Amino acid sequence: MDSYDSILTGMGLHWPELPPPAGLYVPVSRSGSILFVAGQIPREGGKPAYLGKLGREFEVEQGKLAARACALQILALVRDACGGNLDRVVRCLRLGGFVNCTDSFVEQPQVIDGASELIVAVLGERGRHARAAVGVASLPRGVAVEVEAQFEIAG
Repeated sequence: MDSYDSILTGMGLHWPELPPPAGLYVPVSRSGSILFVAGQIPREGGKPAYLGKLGREFEVEQGKLAARACALQILALVRDACGGNLDRVVRCLRLGGFVNCTDSFVEQPQVIDGASELIVAVLGERGRHARAAVGVASLPRGVAVEVEAQFEIAG
């Protein structure tokens, strides 16, 4: 068990199965030292989870859990792209968070904090990143949150 496994275990988490693409794209694309991770939706048992809108079916704390699930998948994809070695991550550059929400919901940043907090908990200072948190009318499969990311890697 490496230190990243220990961090996740301490949080009550484990590495998820890598999700298959839901369309005509690759989950991770690399250009030079930059990894672009396609938007990830929350999954439980390999199926979409957290179906509904923030401000209607879900409140901020549940949205944060959905965002955390997205970030866990992102880290699993980055780990895979790095040959199983997250030490190759120089830093997380940016997260883009999309929140399926009602018109009156305005706490998108607090929801996407769930993803940001996990990235920083696992990668430490290398996990600090720029970010966008945007409210949208709908997301694929009706999920509450989707998160995309960019990372700089060594080697």
